[in-house]
Amino acid sequence: MSALIWAANILGWPSIHIVIGSAAVRIPRSHFEHDNWLTAPRSWEHSGRIYRDLFAIRKWKSKLPDGAPWVGGMAKRHMFGRDESTLDEFVIETRRAEIAHWAMMCCAPAFFFWNPPWARLVMLAYAMAANLPCILAQRYNRLTLARALRTRNRALSSL
Repeated sequence: MSALIWAANILGWPSIHIVIGSAAVRIPRSHFEHDNWLTAPRSWEHSGRIYRDLFAIRKWKSKLPDGAPWVGGMAKRHMFGRDESTLDEFVIETRRAEIAHWAMMCCAPAFFFWNPPWARLVMLAYAMAANLPCILAQRYNRLTLARALRTRNRALSSL
């Protein structure tokens, strides 16, 4: 592979992450207030328990980087409140992050234009390794928070 192809591969991914991340944080929050076909909970997720039990997500999700603050977004590592509005905002940000990571991963075929077959597989593997853990973490967080909000609302309505 030529130096130009190596440069395109090495600089391409960080550029994609920055451009898509920057664009995602600038989309109005109203676009992320409700689930769409991509972010909607699935019955097989069992309110996030599949991520906890099958993927042991609580052991590794804290090790994932949070790139949102790098591009002007909300840091999701630490929530600053447990009131309903803060939790709702966090749920919105998990949707934003999930959609951004799906978009980043979907850029992998762009690398197919200039790479030989073996490098296409490497680019695809990178796209999945860099984005799937983040997608799983966002889904787990959102499903867990949604379950907590439902429980809280049920408890308040029974008072």
